Amino acid sequence: IHIHIHIHIHIQYLLCLYKHDNILHQPSSYLTSLITLIMAPFCKAIEIFGLAMSIGNRPTCKGDINRRDVIQSSILSAGSILALPEKPALAATTSVPSIAKLSDGTKFPLLSFGLQIYDDQTAYKLTLTALEVGYRNFFASVLAGNQRGFARAIRDSKVSRDELFICGSVVSNRASGFENAKKKTTTGWSQNMEAFGEGGIDYLDQIMLDYPGPDCASIQGQWSAFEEMHDKKLTRTISLSNFNSEQLDCVLKDCRVKPVVNQLPYSVAYHPGSVVEDNAKRGILVQAWAPLGGSLGGRFSSSLKGKCGEIGRKYNKSWAQVALRWIIQTGASITTQTKKKEHFEEDMNIFDFELTLDEMKTLSSLA
Repeated sequence: IHIHIHIHIHIQYLLCLYKHDNILHQPSSYLTSLITLIMAPFCKAIEIFGLAMSIGNRPTCKGDINRRDVIQSSILSAGSILALPEKPALAATTSVPSIAKLSDGTKFPLLSFGLQIYDDQTAYKLTLTALEVGYRNFFASVLAGNQRGFARAIRDSKVSRDELFICGSVVSNRASGFENAKKKTTTGWSQNMEAFGEGGIDYLDQIMLDYPGPDCASIQGQWSAFEEMHDKKLTRTISLSNFNSEQLDCVLKDCRVKPVVNQLPYSVAYHPGSVVEDNAKRGILVQAWAPLGGSLGGRFSSSLKGKCGEIGRKYNKSWAQVALRWIIQTGASITTQTKKKEHFEEDMNIFDFELTLDEMKTLSSLA
């Protein structure tokens, strides 16, 4: 969600992937509005490639509300469903519930916990903390290397599997050509199922293709492997990450099963272009990684945090909560990470207030 998204991978490595894989990120913004007073337990997920500013290290800016002052004790039960928007809106005129309905009808918590790169023991501990707080949406990327620790925590938590939304991931963008890419991707999702199996997880709610292949034929090979996984009922939905419009159209051209989520770097500090709108018109929900900056998600300067904090005082919210709320009101969802329980709670507490149109415009101008 502080930040979120994606693990402590070296920026140099990330930028290298960005360059060599020809990934285009051009987030935009469009908004939906008012808020559900009852919030559903769900969780945070983060894309494992963004150097997210760790929520555990999130500083408080001058004049900002102290994070402990803004955390409300109640973690609410399921709220109403938000259908995937057809196009972005500039004014908040309807409530934005904590659970979206994807284009295929699947219910999808707008906030997820994404595990970072740390050992299985740490993943185990933080997953249990997230579950205790109320998170039910998890992004356990293969890149984090701790899917087994995550799976064991799910098993030991005793939380019913049907209450959870679990997403794994595959990295096969180096494979060139349809057949090679399909084979590599098949191996990848098979390894996901083996790792998750340690916790008794025998199906996923979503599998995510972390990066596109080098050309359209390779991308279609990657997607064909995912469709076969879907055919075997090992995953309920399939999605992708770091895909630009041209790469999305390559998938959509001949696919049998459409992608429902595209994970992209997106924040108050970084939202060029019209990514949310471009994805929405294709029936795809953007999930923001690096939602509080870091890596490709932009840098949150002191002045930017100060402006968020200034707006937050009106609602008794922290700068980070305002920044996350902005993402929700533009029509996107969020994947985040932290190591502190109070930050898990803070991230969830963004569905009980609504930013005004003028506030949204001000925040949108800060990038």
